[in-house]
Amino acid sequence: MNTTRHEANLDSALIAALESLRSTDHLLVALDFDGTLAPFVNDPAEARALPASAAALERLAALPSVTTALVSGRSLASLREVASPGPRTLMIGSHGAEQWLGPNSQPLILDAGQQALLAAVTAALQKVAARHPGSVVEVKTAGVVLHTRGATPEVGRSALQEGRIAATEAEASVGGPLYVQDGKEVLDTTVVRADKGEGLEVLRAHTGATAVFFAGDDRTDEDGFAALGPGDIGLKVGEGETLAGFRIPSPEELPAVLELLQRVRSEQSEPGQPGSEA
Repeated sequence: MNTTRHEANLDSALIAALESLRSTDHLLVALDFDGTLAPFVNDPAEARALPASAAALERLAALPSVTTALVSGRSLASLREVASPGPRTLMIGSHGAEQWLGPNSQPLILDAGQQALLAAVTAALQKVAARHPGSVVEVKTAGVVLHTRGATPEVGRSALQEGRIAATEAEASVGGPLYVQDGKEVLDTTVVRADKGEGLEVLRAHTGATAVFFAGDDRTDEDGFAALGPGDIGLKVGEGETLAGFRIPSPEELPAVLELLQRVRSEQSEPGQPGSEA
């Protein structure tokens, strides 16, 4: 198989692993959004997928025996707004608490206790953000996130420390449970227990995938990497310890990976190729 100039920059072991997905019966391509499909920005509402990655994902979605999905900590509403996924792309939001598997998917409904806790934590983190310039709060369906990417390092560290204390106090005052996760310059809180590993297992079962390709960049994506099994491929985007078997430096390298996957799976059904019926 010929390689493009961009693909030639990929690690040879990663290329070989991607080519091994040619013969699997049904491939699930699942991607985190922020820091993976989209570069990080200070305002989460301004994030957008790199055009080349978005185009490659759409081409993958159009292939037979391939399902594409976004697996994000964002709410489904936020994910739809910033990612604008095509109709064939499934979505897991809120770290797995929200699922869109097609038109008949049911929305997540919080009970009264969860609603009260979410309101209390939101108010607490908004006060923290107001005291720390450059910090912003993102309210989601089942949680609230304190972002400090726009703050100076010192201010950001202080905001995250105070945010964790404030979230704990809000949980104590209203009642829990509240689930708290640290990420890249974020404090992510949710009133519904879920993780990306569970989200991937839902997608695997729903699609009947015989192999999964999952790419992510943050600590919360490690739950997804942990859920992968033999024949699956995990790709870490950026630095940091990881359970993923492969790594690329930044989102800018992801288009080459997706383009190679698309070519591999396109060749899967061509006459004379392994896995074809000819």
